[in-house]
This record gives sequence, C-alpha cells and structure tokens, in this order.
Amino acid sequence: MRDQPRLFITGGSSYLGQHLVPLAVQAGWRVTYSYFSHDPLAQELDKTDATAIQLDLRDNTAVSRAIATHQPQAIIHLAGSNRTPDMTAVITEGAKHIAHAAQSQQSRLIHLSTDVIFDGQNAPYEDTAVASPLHEYGRAKADAEIIIQAEIQNHLIIRTSLIYGLHRMDRGLEWITSALNRGEIVTLFDNQWRNPVWVMTLAHACLELASREDVRGLLNIAGNQAVTRAELGLKLLDWWQFPAEKRHTLRIAPAPPSAAWPPDTRLQIAKAAQLLQTPLVGLDEVLAQARQ
Repeated sequence: MRDQPRLFITGGSSYLGQHLVPLAVQAGWRVTYSYFSHDPLAQELDKTDATAIQLDLRDNTAVSRAIATHQPQAIIHLAGSNRTPDMTAVITEGAKHIAHAAQSQQSRLIHLSTDVIFDGQNAPYEDTAVASPLHEYGRAKADAEIIIQAEIQNHLIIRTSLIYGLHRMDRGLEWITSALNRGEIVTLFDNQWRNPVWVMTLAHACLELASREDVRGLLNIAGNQAVTRAELGLKLLDWWQFPAEKRHTLRIAPAPPSAAWPPDTRLQIAKAAQLLQTPLVGLDEVLAQARQ
C-alpha cells in the first residue's frame, strides 16, 4: 500500500469522475476523491478501494487540510459544475484553493477545462488559443485557467469537449430523454459543431498524464470526429434505443444568431494524439466498436 502512487480526484461525483475513480483504482493508484453533497460511487466501490471525502472547494482551509492529509503525488481537478447558483465561485475559488494546496504539497495538478471558453468564430482552436468566452460558465472556466497558471508550475490544463458514454447516460442526454418522455419540445441544433469525447478516452488520458510531468501547460483532448449537437444527440438516442414514438416533440433546427453558446468550438488535437498512447477515437468509431 505504501508503494502505491497517491491520486486525489475532485468531483468524484461528476460524470467523468464516476468513470475515472474506478479506472484509477484498477490502474493501481491509491485514490482519494471528493464530492460536494452526494456520492454516487458509495454503492459501487469497496471502502478499501478508494477513500471518499465530502468537500466544499470554496473552503480554503478544508481544501488545504484534505490535500495535506492525503499527500497525493497528483491531483485531477474535475469539480466545477455549471448547474449551481454560485457557479462562478465554485469554479474560480475552487481552482485557486486546489492549486494553492497542490503547490504547497508539490503535487502535480491536472485541471479540466472546456472548449466553451471560445466564442466559436475561429475554429479549429489550437492548444494555446486565447480564450474568448461568450457566457458566464465560459468566463469562469477561462478565469480558472488563469488562476491555475499563476498558482502552480507543475500543472496541465486539459481543454475538452462534450463528454458522452455508452454504459451510463451523460447528464445532457438524461435531460433530453426526460423532456421527451414528458412530451416537451426539445430542439437539437444542427449548426453548432463540437468534438465530443468518449468518457473512457478522457479518463484514460487523464490517468496517463497524471504521471507525465514532462507534459505541462495547455493541451486539447477530444474525439477526432467533429459533429453537430444534433448529430450527437440523434446517434446517442439511437444507441440507447430511445423509442421513435417518443420523439414526436424532437426538433432539429439551426441555433438562432442570438444563441449564447458558441457555434463552432472544434479543437486541434494533433499534439495530444502524438503525446498519448490513448487513442482519441471519434463518435462513429466508438459506436462501431461497441456494437461488435
């Protein structure tokens, strides 16, 4: 046990966290993960597999104490929901506190960012492209990147895209299917382009990079296939065999010019593809492999 590398994952309750924590345990890490109010992994993991702690990342003292207690060699910072009323504080204060604690313990920090720090007017975006956010969530994530860069040298900021899975619905698809089941109109935009990433691709890449201290700075990690939001939604509805008779309120249409979300945030991923052993597979390839 003493020889196991120690890993701390914030946001173990997130969609990515629920896949990353068990994968890290299987890979031989001694894992501690945090959650804010609910731990969906409590029934899935044996208590000897990983240590779960309730943690409010806005509490600097609590964050510092948690990192000092568990002394991780690496921290993967996933926490930062866009669904909370105090979203900006959770994202920016959380980034500052976890970066400060990581620096104090000389831990490597991997921070998960997003493609929606861009305005969608200059795709495909290079790894070092300057942020140009359109909305509060994008601004908060862009500010968090600046904080991480200022607070700790041994850091890697991963910019990624829409995360999906094939064994557990992502939260966006959960919302779509729930709304359709209620007979509500759901519009999927056919003019917003992204590079969706399979959750297992991203989880494997995060673990691979946790011990790659030679890789620092900014790195785009996403699937190698660009699709519209509509294509992604329809392909995943088909994968989950969502009934055709319940799709009568589903609409496919272009997003209006006033839409708050950027139209095209495709990412250049050549650098990550060269660095990683983890293949950055696209949506169609992932679905085809899963159907075999």
